Amino acid sequence: MTLSTSLESQVAGPDYAAIKARQQAVWGAGDYARIGVTLQIVGEQLCEAMDLRAGQTVLDVAGGNGNASLAAARRFCKVVSTDYVEALLAKSAKRAEAEGLAIDYQTADAENLPFSEGTFDNVISTYGVMFTPNQGQAAAELLRVCKPGGKIGLANWTPGGFIGQLFKTVGRYVAPPAGLSSPAAWGTRDFLDTHFGPHVQAIEAQPRHFTFRYQSPQHWVDVFSTYYGPTLKAFEALDNEAGQALRADILALIDAHNLATDGTMVVPSEYLEVVITR
Repeated sequence: MTLSTSLESQVAGPDYAAIKARQQAVWGAGDYARIGVTLQIVGEQLCEAMDLRAGQTVLDVAGGNGNASLAAARRFCKVVSTDYVEALLAKSAKRAEAEGLAIDYQTADAENLPFSEGTFDNVISTYGVMFTPNQGQAAAELLRVCKPGGKIGLANWTPGGFIGQLFKTVGRYVAPPAGLSSPAAWGTRDFLDTHFGPHVQAIEAQPRHFTFRYQSPQHWVDVFSTYYGPTLKAFEALDNEAGQALRADILALIDAHNLATDGTMVVPSEYLEVVITR
């Protein structure tokens, strides 16, 4: 690569298409649904915070295996669930079928949603849209498809919480793509005010905690290194020595947050529960 080509690349910014292709492979690795189902309470609490009403339309963006989608459908809303990993939508569809819930599934990119302006009464995302590489574009899409007076509901990990610290720990071993902001930026008031504030009536942001409850710290690492795409791929990218060092650092992080004294793992992880009135 010539110097001029390198400079042009820097000016052009990140290659979002290439980054998203890699991310799609990451989230398709392992079996995120094994993790996702443990987070169900977050979707339920977010739907309550949004005060969803029966008959309202709801779009779940980066809906994964369907925690927020199912929670909204249980409240008799008309739900469309989207993700760019078809396998995750298929897992969600099986859950919906088992409960007799009617949900419309569509493969979609959170940065380019295939819906007209102002289509939905409510737009929702739990630990999903925060992982988009082009954060400003993703935020703009949430605003675009939400009706004026409608609500946008988000659950986003915070930088200082356990998962936010996990991102930093893994990032010391496997660097994230250059030019991108941390996904945990979505869990800050500054981000919300910057990307949503000028375009909405109100932003309510409440710090909450999801508590990871596992058989032991080692059990948590085993599960996340096997089923959770980002950590699975991080360990795959490292040689044995570096992998053992990363595992030790994650166990130390867990130890710093673990409330259990009986050998099990009880770790609260802070996230921001957000309700935006469009």
